[in-house]
Amino acid sequence: MRFGSRAKRTLTAACLGLLTAVCLPDAAQASSQQGQQDLVDRATLAFNHVMGSPDADIARQALQSARAVMVCPQVLRFGIFFGGGEGGGCVLLARGGQGTWSAPAFYSMGAGMFGPQIGIQDAELVMMIMHPAALRAIMDSQFRIGGDASIAFITIGADLQGATTAALNSDIVAFAKTRGLYGGISLQGSVMPSDSDGDQAYYGQPVGPVDILMAMRVTNPGADSLRAALMRYAAPPPRAYAAAPAYSAPPEMPPPPPGYGAPVQQESLPPPR
Repeated sequence: MRFGSRAKRTLTAACLGLLTAVCLPDAAQASSQQGQQDLVDRATLAFNHVMGSPDADIARQALQSARAVMVCPQVLRFGIFFGGGEGGGCVLLARGGQGTWSAPAFYSMGAGMFGPQIGIQDAELVMMIMHPAALRAIMDSQFRIGGDASIAFITIGADLQGATTAALNSDIVAFAKTRGLYGGISLQGSVMPSDSDGDQAYYGQPVGPVDILMAMRVTNPGADSLRAALMRYAAPPPRAYAAAPAYSAPPEMPPPPPGYGAPVQQESLPPPR
């Protein structure tokens, strides 16, 4: 009887171990995928918040010719005497043909920008990648802003007099809506490695930025709202046509002269002499 109880306990433990081995990886993958979906959802809100601002005309203009867009829904920068930062997660989407956009590839932003700073700031960041060479540099494993590509930084809602179209000549044009106060905010020196674990969790297979952004080999319906927002704001504004003139009846014709319309009289002439 004791042997039977021990055998049952051993069998139960074996079954529990097998169940744990089978179920825990799936549960961990589902949790990781949900975490990436939360990042995509927050990126969608941040993108709409930045691009929908009344004074974001230059951002919408830049988007029409951008090769790719990176959205970082929350960039925290803080420091006392020396600047530091925590970029959090970001998503990168590339422009495809016929106005379409790729699915998102996942990136993170490391701290950069050291200097005498005091303050704290929370920003929603949208970076327009304007040139193919800059996009190729970002797809490298260790992209560093300022070292691998030039960047122009424009704060939405601040004085935009200096934010002229000359900024669009930079490799990357970054637009931000900020909360808080931070003197001399900059992204120079920030490192942006790709998040291969995040890519694999979101798409359920080993993929990298080239597969996602260039080959467009994978997709996830959870990113459809973000892609639709990109297509909406990237579309050129409708042309304004001049209104057609109102129809007016032609002026009345004057009455015909007397005799107009009378029958023509014919008369034969004598033969020539």
